[in-house]
Amino acid sequence: MRKYIAEFIGTFTLVLFGTGIAVVSGGNVLATAFAFGLAIIASAYVIGDISGCHVNPAVSLAMLLSKKMKLKDFCGYVIAQIAGAFAGTGLLYFILSQTVIGTSQLGANGYGSLSATDITLAAAIITEIVLTFIFIYTILGVTSDEKKGNVAGIVIGLTLTFVHLIGIVLTGTSVNPARSLAPAVILGGEALKQVWVFIVAPLVGAVLATFTFKFLNKTK
Repeated sequence: MRKYIAEFIGTFTLVLFGTGIAVVSGGNVLATAFAFGLAIIASAYVIGDISGCHVNPAVSLAMLLSKKMKLKDFCGYVIAQIAGAFAGTGLLYFILSQTVIGTSQLGANGYGSLSATDITLAAAIITEIVLTFIFIYTILGVTSDEKKGNVAGIVIGLTLTFVHLIGIVLTGTSVNPARSLAPAVILGGEALKQVWVFIVAPLVGAVLATFTFKFLNKTK
């Protein structure tokens, strides 16, 4: 139960501060990218020893496929992550409702009219697959080598920052189905209709990264 609570807290923190700063900063790329990255770094050194600090169903899927976690724990992690994301978005909604900013924007992902660059559906899918691939491949690399344990949280956090730098203006950067689902459900409308992209594409990216890592980085 401790690890599920840890995943809830970690995802709650990531979503509240990541999407929250995206909204209050007016979508500032650097501020938002570092918000997500720093949230991961902070959480990694607090809950990393408890749950591994996945805070992302795509990460948990990669660990499941890598046989680093059991199916029961995978299900528990995903439930906790989704619950944490909804709690983070729910709190953000309440806070913003008490300000002049309002609740029309909650950091939801999107393509077409919901994208700052009017990106197409196909390009959005490819973008999310590639960004998630890079993120998950990095995670698998640094967590598979005990010598890198002390810097793993920093590397993972900075990689999340890195992929956000290009992804924010394209799709808003998901690479995390839980982070995308909560804002879309609460906002409804077009954001909810498009959210499937930001659930499916990150999971596909995680699968591709896992099997690529197994092929290229297999122990001789």
